[in-house]
Amino acid sequence: MISTNKRKTAVSAAILLSLCCLLTGCATKEYTFAYDSGHTVSSFRMTENAVAGQADLFAEDLCVTASDVTEGTSLSLEEEACGGLFDLNGCRVIYAKNIHEKLYPASLTKVMTALVALKYGDPSDIITVSAVSAGITESGATLCGLKAGDSLTLEQALNALLIYSANDAGLAIAEHIGGSVEGFAEMMNTEAAKLGATRSHFVNPHGLHDENHYVTAYDMYLIFNEAMKYNLFREIIHKDAYMATYMDRNGQAKTLDFKTTNQYLQGACQAPENITVIGGKTGTTSAARSCLILLAEDASGNPYISVILHASERSILYEKMTELLSEIND
Repeated sequence: MISTNKRKTAVSAAILLSLCCLLTGCATKEYTFAYDSGHTVSSFRMTENAVAGQADLFAEDLCVTASDVTEGTSLSLEEEACGGLFDLNGCRVIYAKNIHEKLYPASLTKVMTALVALKYGDPSDIITVSAVSAGITESGATLCGLKAGDSLTLEQALNALLIYSANDAGLAIAEHIGGSVEGFAEMMNTEAAKLGATRSHFVNPHGLHDENHYVTAYDMYLIFNEAMKYNLFREIIHKDAYMATYMDRNGQAKTLDFKTTNQYLQGACQAPENITVIGGKTGTTSAARSCLILLAEDASGNPYISVILHASERSILYEKMTELLSEIND
């Protein structure tokens, strides 16, 4: 299991909550969750029915499960991988394997970065890139080439962040919105707690490896579901390429020009029949392995979120994601 934040003084503890979840279109069922201490108050609205021990879920239009959901499905994920498929209109978990297990998210982190930026920033904001934002030297880190003194809009930075997975764009956004990487990480954790994503912890805006930076597949569903409320987020994750002009420190024009990292949008992978992949976010590091979260629609336009974490390699990730999406038709 991934360690909790060593800088926190409180000891992490599991609290079992018996929840009667009254979901739109779903039957009443009791669920038990293990949540870290210190977060449950912000995540749930408690009722006065102490005798029955009931609680209303903080949002009544979410998909909920406390355990694996595999019955009636044919998908078999790798032993160390986890994943989930969520029917948004039906408030139904179609598939779940280890979705409450803490794992490294790699660049799926950038969904939370975008969510915080869209909530607290304006797409027309001008970002001036600092030496910190331009100073990523980690081997293999994806960069869009930002230099100290460059200026670009928040919207341009978000496109670089979500389409190309640019880590320097993530740092630039974090410093602009949060004042510092540390300040932005606190905002990320605060927003995650508000969503009920209490088994995740963020220390940076890009997902480059840190042992105290982790998520769960279920928390990624909650975060992605919230980010989809922003039109600009949905627009960006649907693009297969992007080009824009920004300025360097001397006022000279520079160009952002890149293609998506999403193989479904590239055309390199095909979704199952009657399923359309709208967009999503990829993520890969040696510790996180291969990760992917998607928004897809069936033939009737009903939306689904699918997520796989910790696949052993990219080819297996997309193979298993296609199998996961096939469960929509079953």
